Amino acid sequence: MEHVHLAVEEDDLYSGYNDYNPTFDSEELENDVGFQQAVRTSHGRRPPVSAKYSVCVLTRCAANGDCFITARLHMASSMGRPMTGAVQDGSARPMTAVKAAGYTSSLSRGSAFDPLGQSRGPAPALEAKNEDTPEEKIKILEKKVNDLIEESCMAQSMGALQVALEKAKEAGRKERALVRQREQSGSADHINLDLTYSVLLNLANQYTNNEMYPEALNSYQIIVKNKMFSNAGRLKVNMANIYFKQKNYPKAIKFYRMALDQITNAHKEMRIKIMQNIGVVFICMGQYTDAITSFEHIMSESPNIKTGFNLILCYYAIGDRERMKKAFQKLISVPLGIDDEDKYIPSNEDTSSNMVIEAIKNDKLHQMERDLKTLAEKYIMTAAKLIAPAIETLFATGFDWFVTAVFFFASKDFNAVETLKAFEKKDSRVKSAAATNLSFLYFLEKDYDQADRYADLAMNADRYNPAALINKGNTVFVKQDYEKAAEFYKEALRNDSSCTEGLYNLGLTYQRLNRLEEALDCFLKLHAILRNSSQVMYQLASLYELLENPEQAIEWLMQVISVTPTDAQALAKLGELHDGEGDKSQAFQYYYESFRYFPSNIHVIEWLGAYYIETQFCEKAIQYFERATLIQPTQVKWQLMVASCYRRSGNSQKALETYKEIHRKFPENVECLRFLVRLCTDMQLKEAQDYATKLKKVEKMKEIREQRIKSGREGSARSRREGRESSADSGRSSSSTKGERLSAKMRSLPGSNEPYEASSPKELDASYVDPLGPQMDRPKTGVKKRVEDDDFADEELGDDLLPE
Repeated sequence: MEHVHLAVEEDDLYSGYNDYNPTFDSEELENDVGFQQAVRTSHGRRPPVSAKYSVCVLTRCAANGDCFITARLHMASSMGRPMTGAVQDGSARPMTAVKAAGYTSSLSRGSAFDPLGQSRGPAPALEAKNEDTPEEKIKILEKKVNDLIEESCMAQSMGALQVALEKAKEAGRKERALVRQREQSGSADHINLDLTYSVLLNLANQYTNNEMYPEALNSYQIIVKNKMFSNAGRLKVNMANIYFKQKNYPKAIKFYRMALDQITNAHKEMRIKIMQNIGVVFICMGQYTDAITSFEHIMSESPNIKTGFNLILCYYAIGDRERMKKAFQKLISVPLGIDDEDKYIPSNEDTSSNMVIEAIKNDKLHQMERDLKTLAEKYIMTAAKLIAPAIETLFATGFDWFVTAVFFFASKDFNAVETLKAFEKKDSRVKSAAATNLSFLYFLEKDYDQADRYADLAMNADRYNPAALINKGNTVFVKQDYEKAAEFYKEALRNDSSCTEGLYNLGLTYQRLNRLEEALDCFLKLHAILRNSSQVMYQLASLYELLENPEQAIEWLMQVISVTPTDAQALAKLGELHDGEGDKSQAFQYYYESFRYFPSNIHVIEWLGAYYIETQFCEKAIQYFERATLIQPTQVKWQLMVASCYRRSGNSQKALETYKEIHRKFPENVECLRFLVRLCTDMQLKEAQDYATKLKKVEKMKEIREQRIKSGREGSARSRREGRESSADSGRSSSSTKGERLSAKMRSLPGSNEPYEASSPKELDASYVDPLGPQMDRPKTGVKKRVEDDDFADEELGDDLLPE
């Protein structure tokens, strides 16, 4: 029987593994000219090397030169080369589903699988930078685009608008060339979108500056419609501005609202500005009601001077008197954020600070503040002149309302004088009101002559005007003619018995005249009218204190702090009164509260420090004296008190350091040197002798200075008694006297022939007086005293006391 050969050849078992369709050979695709030409067209791109999804950014240019940026989502081919950090070109390939096991193509070249590249020997040297490579050319071109944008902006800042536009156009052309180069090099996914955004935005801005509005709108439209650019929607504000310049108001409002919808509430200032633009566009369209809605929202959220003025104009246009008044009150209450001018006034003492003040007085920030202040004054004055005749039926009545508003913003340092002078030529009532307020403003500026002049004009125009009489009394009061001032205040009260200003000023006048009972009567009447006036209550407390009635003074001050609990001055006064009555605990409570609200009152700080020293809590007194040192750094007594507190609390080392610091700042202070000598002696420090020598020198210099002052005084007195002598005799005598004084001074100096100790035979006075007063006996503590002899020396210790 013929045997059947069942075995199969070994090649048949693995047939087909090395035979595969060349269509799937991804390695040869790089050398396929047809495939490379296909992927480099505008309909596709070179397959990425990553096996993940990637975004391909393409730029297409229209016929008119405008670029549109688009994006596609691609997925890399699964047959591409895997991305690893170890396997490079020419190395062994890992196992794939395409090649047969064994890596026939690689093994045929004699290379082995080495994923870490350890068998390849040392790494080759770095190649020199080659500027002809595509990446280097792209970087150079990208830098040129950035430089052109910067040059365009600089040209715009210098006013060369045409040059700026040409630079912007050239930057656009270079940027499009840059995109094409990236596509040709196969790195289209690395296109710099920020650079493209900058080029298009700068081009749109330069078109706008050159009033080429259609081209600018086209450039903005390219940016806004591209979804790749984030936050591009806010550029619709720029487009709305262009439509406003073209007087296309409906479209301007449409784009303003579109921009407003795309800006979040986090950008509050931007939203406020857009809403302000919307209101202005509505005014141009004559739709005042819609404009009022926008402006009212702004004044409630973030009020400013321009919006307040526009709101008044809208109310004036529709004839709403009451809302005009409210809008004007809002306008004058808008905070400007400007610092007080008083801090720029130079002082006669500090020369260095005066130089700083002069330097910053006319800097850019200060000029900006002045411009803002001038603009606010212009808007307020214009609004006042506009609405004063319109808010009431009679002009005089409207002006009366306006005058009351003037008082408010006059305190904010606005120049209301010119506006008030414009009403001087009206009827007598208006003239009297204007002159009264001019007098008040000049009084605030401390121009008392002008204040007196306008007070007389107001009285001549209307003798029964109580405000004019009060202003006249004030001008007399500052001249210390209190009797005459009291007559004007009384006349004002006769014309208007409810004139609280006249009653208050009359009480102050009686107090200056030492007619305390009459002053008390005035303030009691005023308190019946103004029940919650803290100023009136404080004056009553002050009068009762002058009348030596501290109980009533404390009672009125308690009412003051019930109305204004944070009044530091009233709290300090309460502490002073309780201290005078001997109630230290209550005094401490009120002084402490006063310090908490106003920690810069030296009198309060000193009292609190002394209280803690008296109660033997020196550690707590230190913080108050250190605060006094910060407030008055040139006063050595506060620093000496700090050191004494450290010494009394037992911290000798800290006390010594503090005294050394004081000596460094005040090297001629005798008290500090005496403390240093005593402390160093007690602590057995070698520095004691050095400080003793310094103390001798300082005391000698002090003695010489005092002798010089004394001799100068005696010489001047003697010269006045003797009179004038002949010039020759006086010259000889003066020269001899000067020589004797000079020789005496030289003999007294440490560098003379005699030793320093011989010049001062008296012993060194190292005694000192504690600035905190005599130290009280401290309570006994558990610290053992050092004893020379053992108290148990004569006693025998039992066995039970010995250690085991």
